[in-house]
Amino acid sequence: MTVLRALCMLVAVALLAACARALPPGVTELTYASPYAPTHPFSKADIAWIKFVEQRSAGRLRVRPNWSGALLSADMSMEELRHGVADIGLVTPIYVRGGTQLIRVQSGFYSGATTIPSQVALYRCIEAASPRLAQEMHGLKVLAVQGGSLPGVVTRTRPVRSLADLRGLRLRAPTELLGVLRELGVDPVDMPMGEVYSAMSKGMIDGVVAPADTFRSLHFAEIAGHFNTLEVPRGAYPARAMSLIRWNALSVADRQVLTESGPVWEAALALEIKGAWQKGYDEALRHHIAILPMPAADQARFDALYLHNAEINARALGRLGIDGLGALQAARGAVKARDRITCQGPPS
Repeated sequence: MTVLRALCMLVAVALLAACARALPPGVTELTYASPYAPTHPFSKADIAWIKFVEQRSAGRLRVRPNWSGALLSADMSMEELRHGVADIGLVTPIYVRGGTQLIRVQSGFYSGATTIPSQVALYRCIEAASPRLAQEMHGLKVLAVQGGSLPGVVTRTRPVRSLADLRGLRLRAPTELLGVLRELGVDPVDMPMGEVYSAMSKGMIDGVVAPADTFRSLHFAEIAGHFNTLEVPRGAYPARAMSLIRWNALSVADRQVLTESGPVWEAALALEIKGAWQKGYDEALRHHIAILPMPAADQARFDALYLHNAEINARALGRLGIDGLGALQAARGAVKARDRITCQGPPS
C-alpha cells in the first residue's frame, strides 16, 4: 500500500469519527460503502438489504451508506475494509491482483450453472471443498455471494453467427476466458470495462464479451450492431463483506441478524441483475441490434473448450501450492444437470 493511500485511509477514518452522530442507547451504527451510485442495480439491492437489517433488528442496527466511491476505492476495497475504513462494503476479489488466486480462477469453473441462484450454490460447494477460498478472504466476514447474467458476444460491425466468425476479432474479455478465445482465433484484450465504449467507438476493438444489460448500463446500444447469444459461463464470488474485527465486536444477536440478511441480500442482487439484463435486452431491440443465436453444435464445442481451459488454469495453480484441481473436481461433481447443483459429501 502506498503512503498516499494509507494517508487517505487515515483521513477517511478521521472524518468518520468527526462526523459521528450521537446514537440512542442500545443502537449500533454500521457504515456501508460502495463504488456505485445509489441508482445502480447493485445499490438498489444494497438498499433492500439495509432496510431488512434495520427492520429485522428492530432498530438496534442502523446502516449508513456511502455511495459512488466516497469511502472505499474499487481496487483496494478489501484491504480498506480490513483496516476499518468502513464496516461493510462491496468487494471484487476476482479483480484483485494478489492474494485471491483461487477465487479468480474458480470463476472459470461454472459450466452448467446458468442462473444466478445456481451460480451462488456452486460457489458454496466449491467453498465447502476448498478451505483456501476462506483463507483468501482473511480478515473479512463474507455476507453475500454474487453471480451474474451470462455474457454473450457484442460486436460493432461484424456479425458473429458461428464460432468460426470469431476468428480474427479483437474482443475485450474477462481474464478467465482469454485462453478459450485464443484457441478460437480471437485476439483477446484485457481492459477495464469503463474503457470499452471508447475503444469500440474508435474501432480499436471489434467488440466485447458482455451480458445484455451493458446495452443500457454502458450504452453499448449506441455503438454496437450485433449480439450473439453464445452462453458464456459466469462465475460467482464473495461480493459483500465486513471487517472481521467489527464483526467480532458485535453482539451475538446482531451477528445473527447479519447472518439472516445474507440470503436476503443475495436474492435482491439476483432480482436486480435479472431486471437490468431485461432492460438492456429491450434497449438493444429498440436500437435494432441484430440478435444472433449460436448453433447448438458450436455451443457444445465452446463448452468443451471452456472446461478444458478450466482444467489448465486449475492445474497451473499447483505451482503456487494451491489445489485448484481439487476445487475444479468439486465444481464438476456438484453439477448434476443444467442448473441443478448438489454439493458432494465428504469422502467415505
